[in-house]
Amino acid sequence: MAAKLNTYPKGAFLEKLGICRKHIFLRVMYDAIPTRKDSKLIRKDLVFDGVPVRVYWPKTPGAGNRRGIIYLHGGSGLIGSIQVYEKVCRFIAHQSDSVVMSVGFRLAPEHPYPVPVLDCLTASIHFLKNAEEYGVDPSCIAIAGDSSGGTYAAAICQELVTRKDLPRLRAQVLIYPFLQAVDFDLPSYQQNQSVPPLFRKRVVKFGSTYITGKEINVDPVIKGAHIPPDLREKYRKWISADNIPEEFKARGYVPNAPAPFSEEIYEQHKRGLEVMFAPLLAEDDIIRQLPETFLLTCEYDVLRDDGLLYKKRLEDNGVPVTHHHLPDAGHAGLSIFGWGPFEFPSSKKCLQLMVQFLKVL
Repeated sequence: MAAKLNTYPKGAFLEKLGICRKHIFLRVMYDAIPTRKDSKLIRKDLVFDGVPVRVYWPKTPGAGNRRGIIYLHGGSGLIGSIQVYEKVCRFIAHQSDSVVMSVGFRLAPEHPYPVPVLDCLTASIHFLKNAEEYGVDPSCIAIAGDSSGGTYAAAICQELVTRKDLPRLRAQVLIYPFLQAVDFDLPSYQQNQSVPPLFRKRVVKFGSTYITGKEINVDPVIKGAHIPPDLREKYRKWISADNIPEEFKARGYVPNAPAPFSEEIYEQHKRGLEVMFAPLLAEDDIIRQLPETFLLTCEYDVLRDDGLLYKKRLEDNGVPVTHHHLPDAGHAGLSIFGWGPFEFPSSKKCLQLMVQFLKVL
């Protein structure tokens, strides 16, 4: 765990010295984690309409076409890769007897929003259109992701519900997803603002860099100065501490008035109110068409309440939800699955719960 938590400060220190940007340092560190070949899986690196992907097939013959899983990795759209999530995707392929397609989308700040999520959309559409070519039952394809990968999975699910030319996604699997950029003062943001590795300020910095391609002062955004009063009122029905069950406020919550609205801050961050960036803002006519959903939240995670709010929206619109809450876990467990003594206790638990859900689809 210590290695995971200390990597970001080291990258920030090197950036201050002018040696390298911290996101480059993080990418190099994470991609250096070695992986071994798996004798029970076939693995191929392919390109789907210009987007690099890695596909995993169980070697044991199946009775017919298998379930398909589209996996989108976390990392705030700034770090992470197919390589980093190799062990995660292998575990899913093995344990659920599925064909897993992992997407190597481009990253910000070199390729800011919406490039990463559009890459994921492009690869997903190709996989859906050509499912049988990869030994996949087109009627049984789920899309999954953790953290920002969960954001992309939710956004792509919403984008595809109106597409009549494609197979319908069977399910979405959202692991501690980021889903809204309206309110960074929800109970989970207050309670866990200093809990590593995902501090509140770090979330907003990453999101701002993902949108703008550069780092800017995010303190006004944390205080809510980026939301016009009319939009704040519109979103209140979906994004409010009033919609969070009281049990999740037990560790403390103090409602605060937002800072005065700033047109300048809004202009810098207004793309953060697009539903492809913030799926929690989608209209009900889209939400009610979404497939069966697996949703996992962690108690010591600033993003916990995003998941709880989305759970409510889905259930209010008649979408079946399987929700698991890990009371002793924090953010980013999947990103270090298979790291031996550095792995979070929740890492394998999270994957096991996901596989249980996938196996009965």
